[in-house]
Amino acid sequence: MSYEKVVTLFDSAEHAQAARRNLEKAGFSTNDISVVGKQGLGSGVTLREPGLWHRLFGSDIAEHEAKVYGRTVEAGGVVLTLRVPDSDVPRAMGILNQHNVVDVQTRAMEAGLLSKGAATSTTPTPAAAATAPSTPLTTDVGKTEVLRLAEEQIEVGKRLVKEGTTRIRRFVIEKPVEAQVKLHEEHAEVVRRAVADPAYVKDIDWSDRTIEVDETSEEVVVGKSAHVIEEVVVGKKGTDHVETIKDSVRQQRVEVERPPREKTR
Repeated sequence: MSYEKVVTLFDSAEHAQAARRNLEKAGFSTNDISVVGKQGLGSGVTLREPGLWHRLFGSDIAEHEAKVYGRTVEAGGVVLTLRVPDSDVPRAMGILNQHNVVDVQTRAMEAGLLSKGAATSTTPTPAAAATAPSTPLTTDVGKTEVLRLAEEQIEVGKRLVKEGTTRIRRFVIEKPVEAQVKLHEEHAEVVRRAVADPAYVKDIDWSDRTIEVDETSEEVVVGKSAHVIEEVVVGKKGTDHVETIKDSVRQQRVEVERPPREKTR
C-alpha cells in the first residue's frame, strides 16, 4: 500500500483543529495528523524562506506556494499535514475542504506571486484539487460510515514439552574368571643304599636317633580388591534448530464500485 502526504494551510489554528477532529472522527489515525504553527517551528526561523518549506514537505512545493505558507504562518496561520493511503485521499480532501482551507494558488495570484495562466505545482493542495462547493451541503461528519478492515496475524510462541526420559542405572553383575597358579610341595624322601665298603664297619653308632623332615605344600589363597576402571559422566547438552511454521491468516479487503450515474433531464 502506498501513502501520500496531504498538506493543507489554514488562516487560524481553530479551523485546523476542527478539521483535525473531524478527520479523527472519520477514522484517520491521530499519529498520521500533524499541525505546525509559528511556535512549533521555533524562534529564529525565517518563515518566508522557501527552503524551509522544501525541507518540511519536499522539493515539489513551488516557490510561490512556499511564500504563501510563510506569509500565512507568520500571520498566525498553521499547516496541517496528513499521511493517508492513496485510496483515502479523496475522502480526506472532502473533509478538509469543509474547514476553510486556504487556496494557495488563488492567494498567490492575489498577492502577485503568481500570474494567471502560470504553471502551478505538480502537487496541488486539497483545496485546489477538489471541487467542493464554497458552502458544503453538510458538515455533519459524524454521519460518515467507516468500514474497519481486519487482518489476522500469526503469533508463534514456544513451550517446553517432555519428550522422554533417559535413565542411567548402575548395578552389579558377577562374571566367572579363572587364573592359573603354580603350587610347590616338599615331601620327605627316604632312599636306602646298600653299603659294601668295609671302611664303614669301623664307623658304627649304636645310639638311637630320630630325624624329622617337615613336609610342606602351597595352597591357593583367593582375595579380592576393587579398583575404579571407568567413569560415566551424566549431563545435558542443548542444541538449537530453526523450524519453519506455515499457516494461513484471514484478511479483509474493500472494493469500491461506482455504478454509472443516470443523467437527469
